[in-house]
Amino acid sequence: MLEVYMVEKLIPLEDAQAIVLSHVNRTEVVEIPVWQAAGLPLAEDAVADIDISPFANSAMDGYAVRSADLAQASGEAPVTLDVVGHEAAGHVFEGVVGVGETVRIMTGAPVPEGADAVVKYEIVEVLDGDGNEGSHVSFSAPAKVGENVRSAAEEAHVGDVVMHAGEVVAPAGAGLLASAGYASVKVHAAPRVGIISLGTELVAPGELPARGQIRDSNSSALMAEALDAGAEPVFFGIAPDDEQAIAELVHRAVQECDFVITSGGASAGDYDYVTALVRREGEVLFDRISMRPGKAITFGLLGGKPYLGLSGNPAAAYVGFEMLARPAIRKMRGFAEGTRPVQQAILTHGVKKRQDRRFFDRATVLRDPETGELLVTEAKTQNSALLGTMQRANCLLRVDEGPCDLKVGDVVDIVRVDLPEGAVL
Repeated sequence: MLEVYMVEKLIPLEDAQAIVLSHVNRTEVVEIPVWQAAGLPLAEDAVADIDISPFANSAMDGYAVRSADLAQASGEAPVTLDVVGHEAAGHVFEGVVGVGETVRIMTGAPVPEGADAVVKYEIVEVLDGDGNEGSHVSFSAPAKVGENVRSAAEEAHVGDVVMHAGEVVAPAGAGLLASAGYASVKVHAAPRVGIISLGTELVAPGELPARGQIRDSNSSALMAEALDAGAEPVFFGIAPDDEQAIAELVHRAVQECDFVITSGGASAGDYDYVTALVRREGEVLFDRISMRPGKAITFGLLGGKPYLGLSGNPAAAYVGFEMLARPAIRKMRGFAEGTRPVQQAILTHGVKKRQDRRFFDRATVLRDPETGELLVTEAKTQNSALLGTMQRANCLLRVDEGPCDLKVGDVVDIVRVDLPEGAVL
């Protein structure tokens, strides 16, 4: 059972993540073409409607033979067989291979009745004709039963589950599903995530800011992050520091979306109207997290929909999204794994921390070409207003709660923001 927190109390990140995940559900199931399902988890088991393959087929170009006919074949005493037919993919030889007979066969073609092996073309000598029907061919070695033959139902039998619900479809998996009879499959719909930027000082990216104004960078970053997480982002615009204007945009986003995210106005300042709105009309479940950057984060319910209020500082908004919104979106989309991979690396420099909060510092991890060890280096500045350091980072250096004095060579944990959830390191 989740602990109920009083607002304005710093809560552990794990508790905040648990609260968010407990208040989001998988989206409705939709059906999409199988090729579009690559990268998505299935919403239900996929079952083969036929044997895959439905018939034994040749693994290479050659000749379908009765292995008994070649039991005594050797270089000194080759065996000659009559070519009585031709088998190509899509062209079926209707007869039966009898004693002393063979059929020219192509890769993927069904092995004809009576034959139990395929001898590859390169080691068969054509004695006369073109090697097809009416020719005579010579074999200088025995063939084993099943040699170069792919068994029927080698991939799956009719009724077998070829892919389970929750399994992420790979591009090859799309082909497997097609083989099992699926032109389309069921997945969880991309959740609509409403994005709103808060602040009178903000102008659109295409506008030239006047003195005291800045361009809205958070909406572009958060839209891109939501899309990368598997959501359908919807931008509702920039809201000035006006209670009514903010309420109108937030209400509209709640009505039209599955999840609403704002950035800015989340620091308990004079213009934190949106948190007050959620507290007044819904429920605020927490509004402080023990981490940096991104301490001031509000999460609650408004109109029954999850609402996440992120910091206006770009790097803080990014980290807050990574830690809270991304796992929630992944759950809504049906993914079993919602957190980025964590691995260990060796510090290339010292790190001192006096605060109790958990730190997520932008950093870059590289592999030492000589030792093969992973080396991690923090960005020179951790200013949460800067996005360039996040663009160039491929990980977050995680420094857990409490003061510390890390030295060069210490082993630390890093969160790999450049790798998908579930990646094996």
